[in-house]
Amino acid sequence: MESLLDVLGSRLERLLGSERVVTDPVRLRTYECDGLTNHRSTPAIVVLPDSAEQVAEIVRECVTAGVPYVARGSGTGLSGGALPRADGVLIVTARMRRILEVDIPGQRAVVEPGVINLDVTRAVQPYGYYFAPDPSSQQICSVGGNVAENSGGAHCLKYGFTAHHVLACEVVTPEGEIVELTADGPGYDLLGVFVGAEGTLGITTKITVRLTRVPETVRTLLAAFESIEAGGRAVSAIIGAGVVPAAIEMMDALSIEAAEAAVRCEYPPGAGAVLIVELDGPETEVAAQFAEVERLCGDAFEIRVAADDAERALIWKGRKSAFAAVGRISPAYIVQDGVIPRTSLPSVLARIDALSDESGVRVANVFHAGDGNLHPLVLFDDAVPGAEERAEKVSGAILDLCIEHGGSITGEHGVGVDKSRYMPRMFTEADLDTMQMVRCGFDPMGLCNPGKVFPTPRLCGEVPGVRRGAHPYEGKADLF
Repeated sequence: MESLLDVLGSRLERLLGSERVVTDPVRLRTYECDGLTNHRSTPAIVVLPDSAEQVAEIVRECVTAGVPYVARGSGTGLSGGALPRADGVLIVTARMRRILEVDIPGQRAVVEPGVINLDVTRAVQPYGYYFAPDPSSQQICSVGGNVAENSGGAHCLKYGFTAHHVLACEVVTPEGEIVELTADGPGYDLLGVFVGAEGTLGITTKITVRLTRVPETVRTLLAAFESIEAGGRAVSAIIGAGVVPAAIEMMDALSIEAAEAAVRCEYPPGAGAVLIVELDGPETEVAAQFAEVERLCGDAFEIRVAADDAERALIWKGRKSAFAAVGRISPAYIVQDGVIPRTSLPSVLARIDALSDESGVRVANVFHAGDGNLHPLVLFDDAVPGAEERAEKVSGAILDLCIEHGGSITGEHGVGVDKSRYMPRMFTEADLDTMQMVRCGFDPMGLCNPGKVFPTPRLCGEVPGVRRGAHPYEGKADLF
């Protein structure tokens, strides 16, 4: 007798063709994790649609069968947000990679979710525009994934996150309908709810993005400091002076070591930290602010100013490669993503150093210094028994530090499965139940990317099926 998944697989093959439905166990292993490899689960079925209509039909088939499903783009996420279900379907949107429209007068473009982030900029650069969100993985990450996680990047300090550059999304709802969510018009901002919801409220199949005009002038400097604390003080001084750079990025000695080994970025030898500051805008304004930034980096033992685009690219090369480069100095590592107030940078970085010393677990620090978004890389050897557990403990302690200082457990990588257990440390039970009520409004059967964001199955998501009875907080408006 055929199993439920066998029947579903056959129906999906009739819908898409056998070449776009993967059930072979060896091929399925390709999709067992996203960029965070310490969480793995092999999906039962992988499908590769190439249109919104096909995505909608796949979702309807899953709902009819009561089978959970997860959407995946390029698989570059770092929170386990696209981790598949062993009892479910993985819907891969990588084939949906057409740029459908470029509207330069309207300063917008319409793209499918599988379009690579940097390809949007390449398509519109000849017209003097670009797509501002720039995650470090922008050469390989997809716009659909950026929407799911509300990705930022080095230049989010001035230009904001993906949410600030998305004007509309075509979405396949958890019931298999195709709807349009826009930022315009009266009523609730459903687009604002959807962007950053980590694929738990539906699957985006078309995205209208805002295009940004290429600035008149861009100037970049690299400042080398003897310690990361000295670099942190420079960041506070720059922001405190009212200067808003396009980007302020920092790397510590360990991450510099990794970048040198991987890409030979040739940062100043002996630096305890390097600070990359980039300013853009009208030429006269940039010139004045740049002089102020150089002055405020007075504690640096070396300052380099990029003379042209080639030197600018070389300065950014080490920072953009930092995550992958750490593989040169450690067999395995955990990428963390906490946020703290900028003013807390020196003290929190000192605490992270102390945690590393006490535990014997190395931590390489790479972060968006301007907005306090930390990306500590916790290193370990996965061949050593207990090493991963010790690294996980240090990683969790760093998130606790972020919460303690009034920050957050994530800035742009999302919660996924990796950080869901930390949600109760940041939110109350009432907070979490309110969030889940929103999720239930979109996905009452709990089949759309289940098991993500929330620490345990909650409310209508406890089992596939509509919640029975009233929510415990219904009618208690004083709680909200």
